[in-house]
Amino acid sequence: MGQVVQIEYCTQCRWLPRAAWLAQELLTTFEAELTELSLKPGTGGVFVVRVDGEVVWDRREQGFPEPTAVKQAVRDRVAPGRSLGHSDKASQK
Repeated sequence: MGQVVQIEYCTQCRWLPRAAWLAQELLTTFEAELTELSLKPGTGGVFVVRVDGEVVWDRREQGFPEPTAVKQAVRDRVAPGRSLGHSDKASQK
């Protein structure tokens, strides 16, 4: 069964475009592994990515994510051991 990803973003900060872009990146990369990806409006500067309810990225602790870093965090939950091709190579420099 596929996994569920949620991106919670701050509406006050106008971070919907960033959240939507990241959602597109994740859906493109993990189209076979994900059954759902939702965008959850929030407030107070929130930008959190969850896989099946587990936080894999929190802007307050880790800063704004590069797409590669989030893809790797999601991959570790939904498809461990799978190569992300050039994304993995770029992070190993």
